[in-house]
Amino acid sequence: MDYEIQRCTRHCSKSGRELVPGEEFYSVLVAEGSQLRRYDYSTGAWEGPPKEAIGWWKSQIPDRGADRMRWAPNDVMLQFFDELAEQPDKQDMRYVLSLLLVRRRVMRLEENEKDEQGREIMVLYCPRRETTYKVPAIAPEKSRVGEIQQQLARLLE
Repeated sequence: MDYEIQRCTRHCSKSGRELVPGEEFYSVLVAEGSQLRRYDYSTGAWEGPPKEAIGWWKSQIPDRGADRMRWAPNDVMLQFFDELAEQPDKQDMRYVLSLLLVRRRVMRLEENEKDEQGREIMVLYCPRRETTYKVPAIAPEKSRVGEIQQQLARLLE
């Protein structure tokens, strides 16, 4: 299921005070009827998540002047995704990129299955290409995380 979750309001739900750039805050998702509602709280007003919270996290209001990463167009990202399929030593990067494409709603996770060796395989569907992909869920080792982040940032900016 897809849910539309509102962006940060930049105001504390408890005090109404505006949250300023650089300030840390907490966000909570609460089910209200058939909708998910997001509430943001300043650190001073935060008393922990309510019992009915579905999830919560801590974040920071971005600086308005800070450079934001601008991702490449979706077609460029899909082309890179295809290129990684031909590189067995970069399957962990392809897995990370596939998660990014799901998050950006370029692809949709249809199901998870297991291959003959018992490894998890994500079955992804790309409406733009009307194509289904099977991507091994190969999480990068800690030693590769920084390298993958840098490569994706360089290639996709």
